[in-house]
Amino acid sequence: MEASSSVSNKTITLEEWNGSSPTKLSKTFTIKASSSSVTITRSGARFSHVWRRLLQAFVPEGFPSSVTADYVPFQIWDSLQGLSTYIRTMLSTQALLSAIGVGEKSATVIGATFQWFLRDLTGMLGGILFTFYQGSNLDSNAKMWRLVADFMNDLGMLMDLISPLFPSAFVFVVCLGSISRSFTGVASGATRAALTQHFALQDNAADISAKEGSQETVATMIGMAMGMLVARITIGYPLAIWLSFLSLTVFHMYANYRAVRCLALNSINPERSSILLHHFMETGQVLSPEQVSSEEHVLPIRFISWSSRNSNYMHKKVRLGMRISSFDKMEIKEHLLSAASYYTKAKYILVERKGIIDVIVHKDSNAADVLKSFFHALVLAKDAHKSKSLHSDGQKWVDNQYELFIKKLKSLGWKTERLLAPIIWRAYWSYEPLEEKID
Repeated sequence: MEASSSVSNKTITLEEWNGSSPTKLSKTFTIKASSSSVTITRSGARFSHVWRRLLQAFVPEGFPSSVTADYVPFQIWDSLQGLSTYIRTMLSTQALLSAIGVGEKSATVIGATFQWFLRDLTGMLGGILFTFYQGSNLDSNAKMWRLVADFMNDLGMLMDLISPLFPSAFVFVVCLGSISRSFTGVASGATRAALTQHFALQDNAADISAKEGSQETVATMIGMAMGMLVARITIGYPLAIWLSFLSLTVFHMYANYRAVRCLALNSINPERSSILLHHFMETGQVLSPEQVSSEEHVLPIRFISWSSRNSNYMHKKVRLGMRISSFDKMEIKEHLLSAASYYTKAKYILVERKGIIDVIVHKDSNAADVLKSFFHALVLAKDAHKSKSLHSDGQKWVDNQYELFIKKLKSLGWKTERLLAPIIWRAYWSYEPLEEKID
């Protein structure tokens, strides 16, 4: 009886917490109960709770700690550029349907169907062709290809818009536009996958991708509504149509440029490695991903003022994964044989030819070997025209500085597991006593 009485006199407090992350919880409900009374208290406004639930449909779980710091500014600019794209799509589609003959009595269904089929077919073939030639480079230059993808999309919509002006070459013009947009589909999808991996701090790439789908859906609906309004207002006024299209295109490219400029990727590609190594050799310090982001170029065409910066083009002097069949007999004697003796313990051979450093990668080399070979080649490229003992000086730097350099990179958050660069050709070699003279 005493035990039962002591239990009945106790009070229990239960709290309800809401949130998608253990570090971002908010109390919503409290219950205090005893044998004699029950008290219920709601915490926070109901509107705040509804807002948080609504926000969870558009941001990743655990936001903002589950994503990188550049996620929010990138998504803002990306959504704005997407909005302008959907508005322009209404204008270009309206022009395309008009050119096909929609609304005209003389137009035939089979004719319009064939033209649309031919347009889609050329787009599919263009996508395959683009993947064949550039698929392996998309990871390495995600920023640049992101811009290129949107530029090609703009070009494709421009082709649709001008197609009614060239009725005799209509099929040719729309097929060009379809090919241009096919490049967009491949490059945009591939670079988006690379950026999603970059944003994911808690192995939540799938969640980030799903929430981005929600964001794009909202942007699409707003863009479609605004696009129909613009198309309705400008119909029958070619000057207004072109002015709207060109203005939105300029804003679209600006928003895309700002979006990629927000990115601070911590993966190492040839250009970022060149910037990092140049700064380290000059100061002994390593730049952060944010600092490197402000220096690397994102446009496919490099301007003269940028080309003059040594740190930004040093990687252009290095050819990674060189074919050994590209060497003729004279080059084998003068360059390859003399250089090979310096790399007997390495999984690569560096050969200097006319100021260019060729990297021959061993077929058994791993990702760490490839990264080391490229940094080693950059050291040689920096002093290719200055040092007479190029290979020995380069090896001395690698022996004394490379491990410290990699350690400092890791401390600032750089991913040093691999170099983002495609390698198609590898080689195997062995050292044997020379038995006869090479012709």
